[in-house]
Amino acid sequence: MDYAKIYTVRWADMDPNAHMRHSAYTDYAAQVRLEYLAEHGFTMRRFAELAMGPILFREDTRFLKEVGISEAIRVTAEAVGLSADGSRWRILHTIFKADGRAAATITVDGAWLDLRQRKLMVPPADMVEAMRQMPRHESYADIERPAKD
Repeated sequence: MDYAKIYTVRWADMDPNAHMRHSAYTDYAAQVRLEYLAEHGFTMRRFAELAMGPILFREDTRFLKEVGISEAIRVTAEAVGLSADGSRWRILHTIFKADGRAAATITVDGAWLDLRQRKLMVPPADMVEAMRQMPRHESYADIERPAKD
């Protein structure tokens, strides 16, 4: 079982070549991540109350097929890695065309930021549990963090 949402590609997502612009792919990946978190109790309001938010260290997009205006796309979110304390994570998003062909993959490496201290943080236990519940990609591996000296 995977976590996925279906979206219709908008006019604003297009580029002059009449296909979906490169940054729209990552916009849809971010949207599905936020919807997953909201469905697990981490709405934008909750993030504000906790004074925390997600940040990205790396974003890698692979473009495979063109996507056109008004196409229905299916966007998935699968965990590829999570640190034991939940402070670091890697998520793979796949954008599928209506016919089931993969149009792109987006891999993101991220962490949680304490918005008051402007430092990386360990998230609350219920956030860690939500991240552990995300469907796992077949290549999932725990993220090992080096010990601090």
